[in-house]
Amino acid sequence: MVNQPSAAIMHTAITHLFGIERPLLCPGMSYIATPELVAAVGNAGGLGILATGPLSADATRAAIRRIRELTDKPFGVGCTLMMPGAADNARVALEEQVPVINYSLGKGDWIAEAAHRYGGKVLATVVTEKHAVSAEKCGADALLVTGHEAAAHGGSVTSLVLVPAIRRASSLPIVAAGGFAGGEGLIAALALGADAVAMGTRLAMTRESPVHANTKDMVLQRGVADTLYSKNFDGLWCRMMDTPAARRASRKPLGLIPAAFRASAVARRMGMPVMKVAIGGMLSQPQALRQLALFGAATESIRLAIQDGDHEKGVQLIGQAQGLIDDVPTVAELLARIMDEAQACRARLAQL
Repeated sequence: MVNQPSAAIMHTAITHLFGIERPLLCPGMSYIATPELVAAVGNAGGLGILATGPLSADATRAAIRRIRELTDKPFGVGCTLMMPGAADNARVALEEQVPVINYSLGKGDWIAEAAHRYGGKVLATVVTEKHAVSAEKCGADALLVTGHEAAAHGGSVTSLVLVPAIRRASSLPIVAAGGFAGGEGLIAALALGADAVAMGTRLAMTRESPVHANTKDMVLQRGVADTLYSKNFDGLWCRMMDTPAARRASRKPLGLIPAAFRASAVARRMGMPVMKVAIGGMLSQPQALRQLALFGAATESIRLAIQDGDHEKGVQLIGQAQGLIDDVPTVAELLARIMDEAQACRARLAQL
């Protein structure tokens, strides 16, 4: 699987597929995976994925062009298809011929068809074997397999079991996400059948990351067990930092009316057509509309923690890997260190 001439470069199916030097990815974390962080990861030999959840179509186009000002390396764009505006953002990414499109929570056959016409690659986020098989049938080129340890919407099964299970179910290259923060984790993922790792929590704790200093300080103080996992925050099972605000937000599901009110305020700030989205949802999928409202209501809490460092009202989505982090390096320093750690881990294993 791995042919490693030096600690700086490691070749796997994922590095060949995406044209990168290191099998390390930054996933599309809302408000965190900005053009600056995405470009820094690309310049350090990995693949950064732009978060488009908080962006309008025009803002997505501007962000893509900003990334290209900062790097000539491959990068990706992430789209959560069940969210309002996500399909428009995906179309912008396709028009801009972004090298990698990462989609989740939806059917991406149309994305794969369009991306393949210009030579782009498609990375599908999955949490079950069934999702993996479906994504492969829809034309995905690789899978982002998100285990239970991950921030936000990881699966119900841990990475230790989920990665080999999906390796059995699919022949596509795999990016493992959830619980990975260093070189030892990379080697473990490769041993399980993955071809790369995504380290969202670890890369959120870099100097190029826009996460507020207050929040970074809190992460440094937290252990691996200091997270909550609840369905009450945004309607899907979600992992977040254990704080009083997160406990309040997870105590019970937000009612539809207050959720819709908060979501509409967020949508207006983002320039989204609130009534068009709401009416369409009521006519087609009332349950989907409720989920959209819950997502929208949670968005402001997430933004407050990340951008403002406000943990009285804000909620920080975080993975269990927070307990493995004890510094805030540059992206370049971090990725080089991870490769050195991986090389040392392989040498240690070779002696067994």
